[in-house]
Amino acid sequence: MPAPDIRHILRAKLEYRLAAFGWSRLKYLFPILLLLSGAIGAWASETISLALPIKCQLGVSCFVQNYVDHDVSDRVRDYACGRRSYDGHDGTDIRIRNQEIQKQGVAVLAAAPGRVIGMRNDMDDVSIRTAGKASIAGKECGNGALIKHDDDWATQYCHLAKGSVRLKVGDAATTGQPIGLVGLSGDTEFFHLHFAVRYRGKAVDPFAYGAAENSCGGGRSLWATSLAEQMQYRPREVIDFGFAALAPTMEQVESGEVDKHPVTPGSDAFVAYVRVIGLQAGDQQSLAVQGPAGAFVTNNLPALDRDKAQFLVIAGKKRTEAAWPVGRYIAMYRVTRDGSEVLRKTFDVEARPR
Repeated sequence: MPAPDIRHILRAKLEYRLAAFGWSRLKYLFPILLLLSGAIGAWASETISLALPIKCQLGVSCFVQNYVDHDVSDRVRDYACGRRSYDGHDGTDIRIRNQEIQKQGVAVLAAAPGRVIGMRNDMDDVSIRTAGKASIAGKECGNGALIKHDDDWATQYCHLAKGSVRLKVGDAATTGQPIGLVGLSGDTEFFHLHFAVRYRGKAVDPFAYGAAENSCGGGRSLWATSLAEQMQYRPREVIDFGFAALAPTMEQVESGEVDKHPVTPGSDAFVAYVRVIGLQAGDQQSLAVQGPAGAFVTNNLPALDRDKAQFLVIAGKKRTEAAWPVGRYIAMYRVTRDGSEVLRKTFDVEARPR
């Protein structure tokens, strides 16, 4: 059975109270009824429910790198009064872990039913660091689609892979329908979906629609209620972790190359690594590894002097004996701030005999 229309329910209740009050006095209160009815209808028309626009699980296989910037100056402030954004950013950036995952194909999905009113599908997948700003002027979104929804809402999907966009202008889209695949087109240097929401042509934050200026955590979420847990705000997040037989670089982690160097008892090196996003100035990090015989290696880093969009921490050492001791190696990554722990990640690996 469909959910009852809230406008009909409120009108019925008000009409009942007016009848009880006396129909002779209705002529004085009828204008109020009309005003309330109009306000209720306007409120209902401003509501949109958004599904997750990418096929992944937030906080597990994909992560919010940047939120909408709520600060009108040259400073940065996300909806929770954190700094998980950059100046003038008008959408939500949902990133995947690395290029190897991107090659497998991560689908971008329509967040709500509507009709396609714009699309692009022929731009190369290349980092803006290589292509340069001039090459994408006027096409910063890269490959993607713009979908118009009911009641003056629109959603935009940017940085999709070349040739992956399935929909054409004029096509109808249903909620969850594949639009294309995550790519590296347009103004970007990492694999992600830039998802923008607009109401009557104005960019809005789907995490905090209608939030008062300078509020923290105000407004209301436009995400479907089933996504409430996934959409919880996370000031900092670990997005990559593991062990490798070398000291990995950020490029090797981003490309997925690090996964091709697993540790074995005969590895030349035994290194734990963690990539984290959203670190803040003043955060202190440590990465400690315990081997089968106890303490193995610890890397304590000084407090950060500025915010970091992403940061790679490693802790390990080179082999000096015939082989690494067989057994379990446990790594613990911690972030502390003002003496309190604000983030922790523990992971392990088994060094097996040949």
